[in-house]
Amino acid sequence: MLSSHSWIDIRRRASKGLHYRYTGYLLFLVLMMYKLILLDHHLHISNMKLDQADYIIAVGSLLLVSFWTFWLPPRGRLVSLTLLNLLWTGILYADLIYYRYFDDFITVPVLLQAGQVGSLGDSIRSLIHGYDLFFFLDWLIIVPFTAVMVFRKRRSTTNGYLFPGEQRQQRHKRINRRLVTGTLVLILGLVMTFVPIKRASDTWAVGLFEGNWWNITLYNVTGLIGFHGYDIYRYGRDHLIGQPKLAEEEVNQVKAWFDAKRMKPSGSDAWFGKYKNSNVITIQTEAFMNFVVGQSVEGQEITPNFNRLMKESMYFSNFYHQTGQGRTSDADFVTHSSLLPLPTGSVFTRYADREYDTLPEILKEQGYAANVFHAYDSSFWNRTTMYREMKYDRFYSKKDFDMTDVLGWSLSDKAFLEQSLNEMDSIKQPFYSFLITLTSHHPYYVPKDARKLDTGAFEGTMFGDYLQSIHYVDEAFGQFVDQMKEQGLWDNTMLIIYGDHDNSIKDKADYEKFLGRELNALDMEQIMNQVPLLIRLPDGENAGVYSDAAGMMNVTPSILHLLGVPSEPYYWIGSHLFDEEPRLIPLRSGAFSDEKVFYLPSETAGLEGGTCYDLVTRQPTDIQACRDGYDETQKQLKISDQVITYDLLKQFKTQGGVETK
Repeated sequence: MLSSHSWIDIRRRASKGLHYRYTGYLLFLVLMMYKLILLDHHLHISNMKLDQADYIIAVGSLLLVSFWTFWLPPRGRLVSLTLLNLLWTGILYADLIYYRYFDDFITVPVLLQAGQVGSLGDSIRSLIHGYDLFFFLDWLIIVPFTAVMVFRKRRSTTNGYLFPGEQRQQRHKRINRRLVTGTLVLILGLVMTFVPIKRASDTWAVGLFEGNWWNITLYNVTGLIGFHGYDIYRYGRDHLIGQPKLAEEEVNQVKAWFDAKRMKPSGSDAWFGKYKNSNVITIQTEAFMNFVVGQSVEGQEITPNFNRLMKESMYFSNFYHQTGQGRTSDADFVTHSSLLPLPTGSVFTRYADREYDTLPEILKEQGYAANVFHAYDSSFWNRTTMYREMKYDRFYSKKDFDMTDVLGWSLSDKAFLEQSLNEMDSIKQPFYSFLITLTSHHPYYVPKDARKLDTGAFEGTMFGDYLQSIHYVDEAFGQFVDQMKEQGLWDNTMLIIYGDHDNSIKDKADYEKFLGRELNALDMEQIMNQVPLLIRLPDGENAGVYSDAAGMMNVTPSILHLLGVPSEPYYWIGSHLFDEEPRLIPLRSGAFSDEKVFYLPSETAGLEGGTCYDLVTRQPTDIQACRDGYDETQKQLKISDQVITYDLLKQFKTQGGVETK
């Protein structure tokens, strides 16, 4: 029999072995859980808190990405766990920075646009906070410790008194133990991850992986690691396993929806063709938001020139930007195609080769010249390729401008608008010109000699810098209008100005301080999603404020309606703005607005998870008041996604005998 001292020695050795074998792995789990919790805290997503299921899924996901380290010898395991820590910390932090700007997480399509990151220097730096160091403090210990452990003198793990056969047997036992342990961890990870997700997708998150889900909602169910895993799977399914095809029944349903929509004749009102053969100039203005229009700070108007222009223009005060992850490229796409953005990535970068009914191509068929102006790198957002597919005659990019007055990202808006208008002097009429500004881009830097607005209490803040940059752009508008008049374009040109998306400044306190009132969730949602739309007609008629709900998908049908181009041949989600029928404006998040209600989705699934607001009382109302709008929003988002992903317009036109690109 073994003596008591022998048993103590065995327990001590076993405890030491257990400690050496698993402590590093447990430390990895604890540190990464801490970082996942820290990330969730810094995201500040309303109405979403980690619960028991979230913690279980998070631990399970960590097991799934690390189980294989048990199959390695101790040093290899230690190095692998350290590398996994470095990798996932980098991913978590990149997601946090991306979320602070875009309200979304990084996806594979976004990574394919990573070449653009180098151009975002100042914007990225402004999103980094001092307390972010807490994500990286553990590196100060684990990296040096790993290096010491790897390079220290290796000790033999076998008993020198054993015969060779016994040594091999001992080595096989260690390998088998590692294989069994790793496999058990894998099984445990699968159970902890997929059982709670399956339970959610069968109950409150029905349709999670089939519907047009917001990425934040996916994160709420799958956790961040699970979200990235599903995103990789989704991208591989759609892009690496051949061209996706849609079931014939669903194709017919999409076609039937468009056919029903196009049954109403487009030339049945006084607006149709009233401005036939007019030139059209559209200015897409960077981060120009509705809440600044008509406002003053320290007694000074922020947008005095735009305010004056409103008096002889149609101004749509409830116009929504409808963009997704593609931001400014989404604004461009939705405005010119009357389709909706994708749930992930940018149509410009993912599906530039698809068939779309775009404004420049349609106008070229009507005898127009069509040109686009943007004083930045032509490859940014894959513009060169996309604009070629949209059939623009020419893309005037950074290389085509005289970079005499650089401000922020590129040429100042004053110089950009002036030089663009000079180029239009040599373009045959009628023409369509699309101009994309840049000065008011995040982080909104305006040099001291160009600052003419006293921002008062907002001086030295990003919010104050934003107001300053918009005031500068407004000055550029005033000069542009004067130049149009000098060049004889004012009386035969339709001028359209709209903002492309929000400013990524989300602190409610800034807006409450600026507007001088408390804001509820509806107020903030509208502030962050509404941008100006101004249409100045050649004769200045029909000026006024139009308060009906409108969105970017209505712009192309509206322009063509005024020019007398019938809408029947084209496949658009939106309709023109000049009829009296109620409009529904879907947003990529699943929110929507019509004339009576605004629906704000939550991170949970389905209609009941969100909040329905009455636009008269501006307070929550019966959720069923949003039922029809919710269903139609989901339908339109799905149809638009299918048109883009499966290239359905090419199929429809081929079947109809129409020549495609």
